[in-house]
Amino acid sequence: MLEAIRLSRYGMESQEGGPFGCVIVQNNQIVGHGNNHVTSSNDPTAHAEITAIRDACSKLKTYELLECELYSSCEPCPMCLGAIYWAGIKKIYFACSRQDADAIGYSDDFIYQEVPKDPRLRSIPGEQSMRDEALEVFKDWMKNPDRIVY
Repeated sequence: MLEAIRLSRYGMESQEGGPFGCVIVQNNQIVGHGNNHVTSSNDPTAHAEITAIRDACSKLKTYELLECELYSSCEPCPMCLGAIYWAGIKKIYFACSRQDADAIGYSDDFIYQEVPKDPRLRSIPGEQSMRDEALEVFKDWMKNPDRIVY
């Protein structure tokens, strides 16, 4: 956790992004590092957890981090939480809470409130379109003997 906190300070002081850091650990060894790079890379997805997951997957040459734990300087936002689940990380440790982040201007609560809503009723409305055409691709996917389901 101290390394995640160190990375949060490093990223902030280096003006790479917000004050967030993260490490991925496997077998008591850090295999992925990340700090927030949102503003320096002009990438709204470059959160500390995402950059750490990308680093660990690259180093381990896998898209699954099943035997890994994540240490973050702050409770992951909904986007990062989704990525953590997709990566298969087995446990999350965090220092600051989302309420602590809200107190310094990083409020994720509105996203947590949006997720369970019907897509048409969200503040950014969603509308389904061309489902039948897209389902054809899904059907072809299911026929592919080389597909890798993740």
